[in-house]
Amino acid sequence: MTDAEPPPDGDQPLRVSTLELFFDLVFVFAITQLTGILARDMTLAAALRVLLIFGVLWWMYGGYVWLSNARTPSRTPERLLMLVGMAGFLIVGLAIPQAFGRDGVAFGLGYLIVVGIHTWLYYRVNKNIARVAPFNVAAALLVIGAGLAKGQAAYGLWAAALAVQVLSPLVTRVRGRFAIQPAHFVERHGALVIIVFGESVADIGIGAAGHAVTVSLALSAGLGLALSAALWWSYFGAGDDERAEQAMLRADPAARPALALAAYFYAYIPMLLGIVALSAGVKQAIVSTRTATLGSCAALACGVALFIVGSAAFRRALRIGVQKYRLAAAAVSLAACVVGVTVSVAVEIALLTLIVAAALAVEGRPADTVEP
Repeated sequence: MTDAEPPPDGDQPLRVSTLELFFDLVFVFAITQLTGILARDMTLAAALRVLLIFGVLWWMYGGYVWLSNARTPSRTPERLLMLVGMAGFLIVGLAIPQAFGRDGVAFGLGYLIVVGIHTWLYYRVNKNIARVAPFNVAAALLVIGAGLAKGQAAYGLWAAALAVQVLSPLVTRVRGRFAIQPAHFVERHGALVIIVFGESVADIGIGAAGHAVTVSLALSAGLGLALSAALWWSYFGAGDDERAEQAMLRADPAARPALALAAYFYAYIPMLLGIVALSAGVKQAIVSTRTATLGSCAALACGVALFIVGSAAFRRALRIGVQKYRLAAAAVSLAACVVGVTVSVAVEIALLTLIVAAALAVEGRPADTVEP
């Protein structure tokens, strides 16, 4: 087998299929469950649980993206297997609220289905998956063990599961053996961000459910939407997705897997976690007319900061734009939580929106459109 297997359709760009988008909807359901964990319990322990669960979820989501990037599941057997993999993600999503309690084993078994289907499908396309699959299976077994152990031991087993997966590329060293089709990769991840943003907007309505639509509630909801729109603009409005595709196309095919890991795996982690934290803060704060809790204000500020840092890391990985203004905006955003606690959460949301908008305005100057 050669180091870089050619695309199945020659030079024809692979497009994202409707089945892949359907798959992403199920995955995003699991992400919204993480938002629920934070919204109910704004503590460091809850944040740690979210980080561990997100880590193993994101790893296997990336695995499925690389799978469909190698070949679209267009045949009936492949589509049926993908649906089974989706069922595994659905089980995982249902188990997330009690993944460190009564539903830990259910989470692990669902995750084992996700891993097994991924390995089966990928092996038909690229046998190099055999080098990585044992690590994914080991991670699933560790999660099952965490469900059986519970208590403090569960955290150690979850951490071990995540470490096994994250460290596997360093052990296997097979990055150059996986071909990346840039157009499909960029489109798939862009669609994911849109869906997650859509869920963050839905959380505004969920947070307001059962409350009278007063002027203050409508104002807070509008500000929450404006903040989500500002973050959307920082990625799509700034043209990062288009420049990213061009950067991937210019790169040597052998270097694309490493670029894909840096930009679309590692840099996406703070971006997606930022939306999770922001949504949790919105759910708690949307009906607060005056001051909110420190937890919800911190979630709002940290969510914005994480997303901006992730977008800066994304730019740095692909060398497609300036990062300094975004990093400065992230630092200022963290301080904005003081405003939410001392003044009002609505003012904090407005301030965060202005911070993001100001960074975008400054970096949009002609002299700052390209990173030196």
